[in-house]
Amino acid sequence: MTIDKSQEQATIAPLLVRVEEAARILSLSRSPIYEKMDVGELPSVRRGAARRIPVAALREWVVQQTNRPVNARQAI
Repeated sequence: MTIDKSQEQATIAPLLVRVEEAARILSLSRSPIYEKMDVGELPSVRRGAARRIPVAALREWVVQQTNRPVNARQAI
């Protein structure tokens, strides 16, 4: 059985996501995502006007949020 290029590409998970996708993944609106990028809480990659967020950074942000004491968490 051979795998064509379209099937091969479909199995590769993205490394970067758009702000809208990051918001959906984290169940937030776009505004908090932009705020977190602006203060350096979420790293992003710029290519011209486009901003992309590493999926690994989203995972790390969730880990950081779940490991913080409840009284130290900021409002999301």
